[in-house]
Amino acid sequence: MKENTAKNKDNDLMEKIVSLCKRRGFIFPGSEIYGGLAGTYDYGPLGSLLKKNIEDSWVNFFIKNRENVYLIDTPILMHPRVWEASGHVENFVDPISKCGVCGHSFRTDQIEDKDKCPDCGGKLTSPNNFNLMLETKVGASEETAIKTYLRPEEAQSMFVNFKNVLQSLSPKIPFGIAQIGKAFRNEITPRDFTYRLREFEIMEFEYFIHPNSPWESYFDNFLLEQKEWLSRIGVDTTKLHSLEHGEDGRAHYSIKTVDLEFEYPFGTKELTGLSHRGDFDLRRHQEYSGEKMEVLDEATGDKFIPHVIEPTVSVDRAILALLCSSYREEGIGDDVRVYLKLPPSIAPYKACVSPLLKNKPELITYAKNVFKDLKKEFGWITYDDNGNIGKRYRRQDEIGTPFCIVIDFDTLTDDTVTVRDRDTGEQERVKVAELIGFIKGKIN
Repeated sequence: MKENTAKNKDNDLMEKIVSLCKRRGFIFPGSEIYGGLAGTYDYGPLGSLLKKNIEDSWVNFFIKNRENVYLIDTPILMHPRVWEASGHVENFVDPISKCGVCGHSFRTDQIEDKDKCPDCGGKLTSPNNFNLMLETKVGASEETAIKTYLRPEEAQSMFVNFKNVLQSLSPKIPFGIAQIGKAFRNEITPRDFTYRLREFEIMEFEYFIHPNSPWESYFDNFLLEQKEWLSRIGVDTTKLHSLEHGEDGRAHYSIKTVDLEFEYPFGTKELTGLSHRGDFDLRRHQEYSGEKMEVLDEATGDKFIPHVIEPTVSVDRAILALLCSSYREEGIGDDVRVYLKLPPSIAPYKACVSPLLKNKPELITYAKNVFKDLKKEFGWITYDDNGNIGKRYRRQDEIGTPFCIVIDFDTLTDDTVTVRDRDTGEQERVKVAELIGFIKGKIN
């Protein structure tokens, strides 16, 4: 009974988050006016800002604060030989079973009864391997077009540019190459909102180290940093769990893999990954391309192929974990206040400016001037004069705006404004001349 109650509560939470995301402009179903396309979602005005803030936070934490990690930006199309070298053509597969009655397909490893259809009870076929890469063709005609793939991961873009970065910047080992970008997977059963998508965004870097260096210390440090960064953006770290994969659960290139899993409403699932990829990728690209991927050891005069530690996180899964962590309800019955307890640095808008009444020109003029000054300083400030002040507060609470600034009649005489805190509902008077410093202090 308790298990069913907890499951219903989790389902209820997920429904509320999906509804809020659509209603308030965070996330929309992809191609919705045509009935949607499974496994695709669009980030709306507020979702795009939230996404950008999370990406900027990741860059600041993992890239800008290091002197030896270099950011690149590469296309989603690559030479098809890249995916032969990486092992994706051969190994990037999932087992799939199909129902002989309803025709539905399922990942065989994700269903309890391997012979019985979960939807209609019909008999399932024996599992076949299904390659998850999305094929496309590049070329002006069918006869001369080259078959390639929409990249299933970002990592290979960084490996094929290893030599370019080495020659152009002359970095010393250890150093990293980082990227934020799209990847694609032809998921058999995309599900759980934005958790499992056919098009998704990844933030990761490849950290190149000497084969004889103590890689365990790099690995353990990156794992701690992943937890710290997730905490900084507002993810509930009490719901994080480390999972080290055994040999059967690791990718073909991995020597060691540890995931940070998060307790989503639909189950505890992977949020971040951390892998020791050894020299698999660089060695394979050296073999398939004929280009040397070796580095000179200045101490010994020997050449070596670096090993790689790879910290990675899905932007989409991080956003979903953050929404699940920050969703709050206060009150009972019809008087329930919903708010997103987002860190001010991550929230889409830093503050909302409102005149107490929208039919008083003197209040509107003052409010517009405050709005312009704050927008010039912070950029993402919103203005709201729709409805009464209570409804404005509730609307801004739902989108996670940390501060509501109200210009009232006292403002006209003493140049102070009311600043309301989203989380506590408490209000305080702040001088307009000190408002920028006040918000900066709260954000930082």
